[in-house]
Amino acid sequence: MEAEQTAIVPDSLDGDRLDVALSRLSGVSRSQAKRMIETGRAGRTRADTSREDRPNTRLRSGDRLWYLVPEEATIRPYGFDLEVCYEDDRLAVINKPSGMVTHPGPGHFDQTLVSALIHRWPQVEGVGDFPRWGIVHRLDKETSGAILVALEPRAHRRLTKAMAKRQVRRRYLTITHGGFDIPTGTIDAPIDRRRARRFVGSGGRPSVTHYRRLASWERPSCTLLEVTLDTGRTHQIRVHLQAIDRPVMGDSTYGRPGPPVVDPGRVWLHAHRLGFTHPITGRDIEVSVDLPADLLAGLQALGDPDVGDRYQNHGAGD
Repeated sequence: MEAEQTAIVPDSLDGDRLDVALSRLSGVSRSQAKRMIETGRAGRTRADTSREDRPNTRLRSGDRLWYLVPEEATIRPYGFDLEVCYEDDRLAVINKPSGMVTHPGPGHFDQTLVSALIHRWPQVEGVGDFPRWGIVHRLDKETSGAILVALEPRAHRRLTKAMAKRQVRRRYLTITHGGFDIPTGTIDAPIDRRRARRFVGSGGRPSVTHYRRLASWERPSCTLLEVTLDTGRTHQIRVHLQAIDRPVMGDSTYGRPGPPVVDPGRVWLHAHRLGFTHPITGRDIEVSVDLPADLLAGLQALGDPDVGDRYQNHGAGD
């Protein structure tokens, strides 16, 4: 027996092919997604059914997809000791470690953040769309830091809408190669994709990144930035900084190796602050998340004596 699941196309997949989006949202491989579409086991939910969906059908943000999955398909709970930065009976903010995939997908079905959520909060199973239960937004596998999750359906619906309206405030810390002549700046450049890689291109989707210089060093030449986003494209920070020849330290996909003293062996990118209006109580909540040990060590090696006071020992507040 098969059960029908649904998913809403997020802003980050606007303009993508149906088979690509289905693969990302359902956790199946792209070839499986293509077969599901061609055999009538997946498609778009729409009033006009006179035209058949094809794997290369282009989607828009907000489109609703449906797909059939075996009823026995389940996500196994993962007994990982999550660092919870804020929690109530409606939602939580987690400090996601680097190396953990946010939700199941091709090649990564077990030991994801969703699996760990189900272990800690069994009620999250069924909140939102399979296999992204509880997930409001995602972080790349190598990116650490604050991620907002919903623990019940009403909070999930309202937080998802708030994300779509860009009402959730996210700030990142990153170290880049090279220096910046100005203390603040904006990168307004469309991002396109070719297979798994993204790049700045005129045919891409509008993307806006703001940055603020926090500190800089000459030896090695690098800069600590705080970054905020107007849009939430996949790999947006990494692609935009690479486009101005200031790639993120440790980024093997869009950058280049950095000096061992500061290169953590993974992308030097951390979601350190998250702000939002509570979807039920209306309270304004701001959560700060400490830097992990590998990134903190890099800053200390650069000779930043105040790094502990400025980026550690924070938490949630109103």
